[in-house]
Amino acid sequence: MDAPSANHSRTPCQPWAGQNGWSPASPPGPPCDPLPGLQHLSLSSPSEQRPDHDQPQGSTPPPRDHGAQRLVHDVPTWGQRRHIPPCSLPLVKEGMQPCRVQQMPFYSPHSPSQGMCPPPQPPYTHRGSPDGPLPQHQKHDGSPSLGVDSPLRATVESAHAPPTSPASQPPHWTLAAPSRGAAAPDRNVPPQSPTSRYGLDPELLPSAVKVIAEDAAEWEGKVFVSEALSRLPPLATTSCLIEDRGNASPLAIRSASYCVPCEGQTALLSRLPLAALLTPLARLNEGEKPLPVSSEAACVTGCVSCGASMCPAMGWQDCGQRFSCPFCGTLSEVPWHHYQPTRGPQGVRVDRDQRPELSMGSYETLGPHRGEPAALILAVDVSASAVRGGHLEFATHEIFTLLTSLNSEDGVRVGLMTYDSRIHLYDLSPALTRPHMLVLAEAEDLQLPVREGLLVPLQDCMHGIHSVLQLIPQFSPEGGGSGGGPVQLPVRASLALLQALSCPGKLLVFHTAPLVETGDTNSSSGFFGSNRPKSIFQPSEPAVSLAEECVRQGCGVHLFVLSQQDVGGAWPGHIPYLTGGALHTYDHLQGELDRERFSADLKRVVETDTGYKAELRIFVSKDVRVSGCFGLFLPGASPGRVVMATLNRSTTLAVELAHNRALEETTGVAIQTVLSYSTQAGCRRTRVHTLTLRCSRHLQDTFRQYQAQTLLTFYCKKIYCSVLERPLQELREELQTEVTEALASYRKHCCSASVSAGQLVLPQYLRALPVYINSLRKSEVLLPGLRSSVHQRLQQRCQVLAMDAAATSAHFYPLLLPLPLSVDAAALSPDPGEALRCCAASMEPGRLYLVHAPLTLLLWVGSRVPACTLMALFNAGCFSALPSGETKLPVLENRLSARVRSLVHALDSEAPCARKLWVVKQGDACEEFLQRHLVEDKSPNGGASYADFLYHLHVNSVRLLQ
Repeated sequence: MDAPSANHSRTPCQPWAGQNGWSPASPPGPPCDPLPGLQHLSLSSPSEQRPDHDQPQGSTPPPRDHGAQRLVHDVPTWGQRRHIPPCSLPLVKEGMQPCRVQQMPFYSPHSPSQGMCPPPQPPYTHRGSPDGPLPQHQKHDGSPSLGVDSPLRATVESAHAPPTSPASQPPHWTLAAPSRGAAAPDRNVPPQSPTSRYGLDPELLPSAVKVIAEDAAEWEGKVFVSEALSRLPPLATTSCLIEDRGNASPLAIRSASYCVPCEGQTALLSRLPLAALLTPLARLNEGEKPLPVSSEAACVTGCVSCGASMCPAMGWQDCGQRFSCPFCGTLSEVPWHHYQPTRGPQGVRVDRDQRPELSMGSYETLGPHRGEPAALILAVDVSASAVRGGHLEFATHEIFTLLTSLNSEDGVRVGLMTYDSRIHLYDLSPALTRPHMLVLAEAEDLQLPVREGLLVPLQDCMHGIHSVLQLIPQFSPEGGGSGGGPVQLPVRASLALLQALSCPGKLLVFHTAPLVETGDTNSSSGFFGSNRPKSIFQPSEPAVSLAEECVRQGCGVHLFVLSQQDVGGAWPGHIPYLTGGALHTYDHLQGELDRERFSADLKRVVETDTGYKAELRIFVSKDVRVSGCFGLFLPGASPGRVVMATLNRSTTLAVELAHNRALEETTGVAIQTVLSYSTQAGCRRTRVHTLTLRCSRHLQDTFRQYQAQTLLTFYCKKIYCSVLERPLQELREELQTEVTEALASYRKHCCSASVSAGQLVLPQYLRALPVYINSLRKSEVLLPGLRSSVHQRLQQRCQVLAMDAAATSAHFYPLLLPLPLSVDAAALSPDPGEALRCCAASMEPGRLYLVHAPLTLLLWVGSRVPACTLMALFNAGCFSALPSGETKLPVLENRLSARVRSLVHALDSEAPCARKLWVVKQGDACEEFLQRHLVEDKSPNGGASYADFLYHLHVNSVRLLQ
């Protein structure tokens, strides 16, 4: 069997360049400065009106986009300099003295009488990657150049009134420049974010932190009403209450754009994907009403043609006797026992408010049949290396402590096995005075001698489990070597046990022996035995085959590797992640931090609400189709149907849509997900989410309804799935090309006023997209560094693929929080300071900063932090006495210590896995680890800085329009 391909299926489409007359490739010619004589960009507003650009074919001339925020980066030419007021926000240029900050009035971009600019000079593009070194002819030599003293400004266009209205001029804002003194530089300050090699000041670029803060100020603690054809929801990182009034919560289904183009041609012009993020078992926010649950027989039957469930998007006809399905277009008869008449001109059923399937976007039904409850199977490695490691006593003690804390009234059935090169099963029947061991020496064809007593309710086998766990550390090693059985051995044994008893389950494997490959290594299907392109991310064929068996049985595998190793391609995480589980690695559980992390991970895995034997069906309106589905699962024949062994509250998939034919503005687009799964108790449930979106024939309406965080999550899942079969460099270049062409399309079709070649135009809700995309491009998965191991990249890819939109955005743009320095400040400020831009320039040597990402938690300590702060927080008298690396904050009796520890605990509770706290001292060798998370700076693995990447996006997007 061939190695699995990426979890998607795309349909071919006509190249966008051919449709618009734009060439995606740079024209031939020597590379040169894209904007001659200029070393930087500046923000200003266009003051000259020009004729509108061409409209998309087949569409009427739309109204210009006055609702999108437009960041306009203006680079004036030599002839323009005489019309420009004194410098307002200067940029740093080598060989030049910084100028004083001067405020200047702004001119309305809609009044040509207030300012005139000559036509822009034609731009050129630098034919290179922003990640590469600066060409010799573009390096600054310190000599003055044209446009050095140009202003740096920004304008925001208002969506509340037409720009021509004199009573409601659009608001303008000015970016404040950082204060710059003439004092000599101090060598003790942290390394600041270098200015762009093109002269851009990174502090004056669009900020992702500001976008998140603005959205939180608008929606934090408020109620968002999700109704049919609703507006753009709050960001995924904003905590607010969601009220379901006929449309699914954005926590369950979040569309990339909440306005779909009517024409497929218009969708291609945008160069942005039509996509949605699906989190079927999404956790509700605190204070929200739980989903309504009713029996399957009491709900109105859905479409009998396509199988879609009943939802508010169904259209009622003939006084409620029939309904039209928006997903297939057929008419279905209503059963007589579910019939109710309709009322009003819109044909609303009279019992609409009493039935959740008719009035709510999300609801759940209970199936009539009850299956076997899920089992919990524990498999412990007792090979020679495990017994000699000395950590089995602690591991077994933690396992028993966790089992005693579980609620035995839930009917959880537990099984226990140990393994080395053989499998040891244990009969835990309560009728026995002590458990009986059953040894299976045949590892290939496992045959169970008995079935009774192998899976027993927890309340009936606690004594037997305790006695076995006490004896495990005293086992005699088998043979004199350190080798043991492969990880696949307990998985096969657990599958045989679950298949014999016809039940799903969760398998926890505690492995210590060296990781080895299984199967025929001399097969022609190996890594080097085929001409087919291979990737280090591809799982082996035996692993895929075993994962498929687990999916069919509903067995989720969670692997705890107690001896961390980096051994070739023998990465054991493919089976756990393909079955909805996870991989956890430790260093022999010798240190206190590893033991605490092991206990936290074990508790999280066992207590997490899980759905078993899940099947997800995706329905979309008849005029569109599902062209791809991306996530951690085994791909099937259809992207609209996904089968998973297990899933939890954070399991998120991404789907891509494509047009079949033109859409109608009056009907909109409907997306429905139907998840069928089994609970821990064996109940079969079906959870339905339905989202309706409006349609428009105007391209700018689509751009105005996109959100950067949703696009980032979609691109991440799509590209991380594509690494199985495509080169990494090709994927990185394709991602940059798509974003560049999207900015060019917005510039051409959606600008409200003429813009010069030196002005960058961004939609309001996509201001943070460039910094997100740059962070994705230079991630460890796509651009490995010198110290990035294969195991780390494989692990990170799977962990990020399982994240939702909020966690994904935090992973690619970590939270940089300043901490208080004194006990009094900690008492007065219960919350940490506002998040800062994720760059070295935001960090001062006299402060403390916490860097929070879903997989990492760092505490940076500046060299000038007061000694009293170090004593109150770390119990260290001076900076040199402070240890760096993995640590745990001491419990000290003061407000500062309590405040910081409380913050760390709160951030850890939001993380998908237990994390270690890393203390990074200024100037220490560990700072390289911190630099990987300062995503606005140039990364240690060679990734471009945010300023350089944005410069390339702008220049190449302008080049496409020439």
